[in-house]
Parts: sequence; structure tokens; C-alpha cells
Amino acid sequence: MPRPKTHDEALRGRLLTCAAELISTDGVDALSLRKLAADVSTSTTAVYSLFGGKPGLIRTVYLEAFEGFARQLRAAASSDDPAEDLVQLGLAYRAYALAQPHLYTLLFTDAARAHVRQDVLLAEVSGSAFEILHNTVCRGVEAGVYVDESPEVIAVASWGLVHGLVSLELQHNLPPREQMDVVYERALRGHVDGWRAKDAT
Repeated sequence: MPRPKTHDEALRGRLLTCAAELISTDGVDALSLRKLAADVSTSTTAVYSLFGGKPGLIRTVYLEAFEGFARQLRAAASSDDPAEDLVQLGLAYRAYALAQPHLYTLLFTDAARAHVRQDVLLAEVSGSAFEILHNTVCRGVEAGVYVDESPEVIAVASWGLVHGLVSLELQHNLPPREQMDVVYERALRGHVDGWRAKDAT
């Protein structure tokens, strides 16, 4: 009978989740493999076995955060209506942040930017999230849905709106979630409607 596999995907997931929490709370430099292993009820040997050590663990945490974020956005922008897709992108953005607050927080830190600059794959994956937004806006501009404006301007404005609202919500500076469900979507739709061309239907 084969020996049970102790360093499995479940343990890998717990280590990544706990590492993301520790990094988002205390910073990447404060991450201790000994504390991480103790918090997950395993040994540092598991970290080395699964990730090759601390650098590999940190890289994987950022990679999983960016990949999960991009994957959720990509799934949201999949219809033939670019304006509705832009709304759905905003809703997906918030849904990811609320479901994975520690991973979401990591995406916009100085440490994340430093790792992205040093890693080709991380740079590619992190850029794909904005590319999804930009491509969705481009479809709307090309279809005549929006005013004659640079897609970059509309995309950055859209990103700023959702990021600002989501950040305030995560910091508990806005009404409760059940109230924000309605407020957030109305803000998104009002924003998208504000970019519509007058003759667009």
C-alpha cells in the first residue's frame, strides 16, 4: 500500500491562504515560514516540498492572486454587449475582492509591483486584468456605444471608480454589504451610461 501523501493540494491551499493573510497584514518581509507552518499545523519541510522555499511561496501567492483575479474578470466579459460587459466586470471586481480580501489587497501593494517588475510571468498575468478591461472598452468604442473618447481614458476612469468604492468598502467606510449591493451596481450603471454616445441605443 502506498504511503499517504501528506503534502497535498489541500495543504498547499491552506499554506497559500495563510501566507496571503500574513503578507497582507504584516508585509512580505515579515513573513516567517516557521510561524506560517505553525499556523497551518504543519512543518517548514512542507513549504520547501511544495514551493521550494520562501521565494517560491511568495511568488506563488502573487501568481495565484493575479491569476484568480484575471480569471474572474475574464468570465464576466463574455457577451455581445460591451456596455453590459463593462458593468459585469465591475461586479466581478467587487465579488473577487469581497471573497478574497487578502489576495485582493496584495494586488496593489508596492511589494507586488516589485515582484511584477522582476518576474516575466507575473508581469504578464498582472497585465492581463487591465487588458480585459481595456479590450472590453475598445469593443464599445468600436461599436459606437460610447462617445468618441480614448479607450484608455474610459478604462482608467472605470477602474478608478470600482477600485475606490471597493477599497472603501473593505475598510468598512461604507454602508453594510446588503446596502452596497444596490449602491455599487447603480454607480456602475450610471458610470457606463455617462460614457454612452447620445445616439447609442
